[in-house]
Amino acid sequence: MIKKIALVCSIMFAVGCTLTAQTVTTKPLTIGEVRTIKSKTLNEDRTLNIYLPQGYDNTKSYPVIYLLDGSMNEDFIHVTGLVQFFNQMYSMPETIVVGIANVDRKRDFTFHTDLKDLQKDYPTTGHSDKFITFLEKELKPYVESQFKTTDKYLFGQSLGGLLATEILLKKPEMFNNYFIISPSLWWDDESLLKQAGQLLAKSPDTKKYVYVSVGKGEHPVMIKDAETFYDILKKANKKNWTLEYKMMETDNHATILHRSLYEGLVKLFPYQEAK
Repeated sequence: MIKKIALVCSIMFAVGCTLTAQTVTTKPLTIGEVRTIKSKTLNEDRTLNIYLPQGYDNTKSYPVIYLLDGSMNEDFIHVTGLVQFFNQMYSMPETIVVGIANVDRKRDFTFHTDLKDLQKDYPTTGHSDKFITFLEKELKPYVESQFKTTDKYLFGQSLGGLLATEILLKKPEMFNNYFIISPSLWWDDESLLKQAGQLLAKSPDTKKYVYVSVGKGEHPVMIKDAETFYDILKKANKKNWTLEYKMMETDNHATILHRSLYEGLVKLFPYQEAK
């Protein structure tokens, strides 16, 4: 009797395995493309993580978000999820996201400093000019040769926020919309912040959206600098610039990005009930 039970169990197990093998299939879950381009300016290969909207149509034009810190293990996945959510639930149009994977963010996102302590702590520092040239002369033309595009966004936090601020002040026409989160404006003894008013005076007054935010739990210097920068932006009195400032009451430097981007996007793309 025991042998019969064992035989029946063996047969059932074998059948179960066969059925499982027949009914279960696996395939990769893909949310985008990975492309590598050779940068002559930076003299290195750069990885791009690219999210295309579901149902992407190469005959249509799309806004593009250029995401600093866009590596797979940094901000690419959660930012593309946020964009997809806004496409579904809010009035945001379908949007392409280009995540720029990092090689050396301290090198790429900071401009030159003569301060010895910063040179010691950031030994590769001071080459944002080359990275901005890469964005302007290589990356953007490449993306625009591959996809039909409309508005251009730049998302940057921390040192990425410093770079986004530098571009806004020195080459504002590179992007239509700037999301500047917890910018490291303390860099080089706040020299960029000190030049901001003079640089803004030279900027054309063309349509632009500039969103600045900082977390209440961040270093007091970062809070002060973000507030000062926003005040300088307001005093520039650009009639065609829409300015937003958000103090994230429950966030610190580590937690701010996702929730802050949500708050900035909802200003641009409010919820609309389906008709």
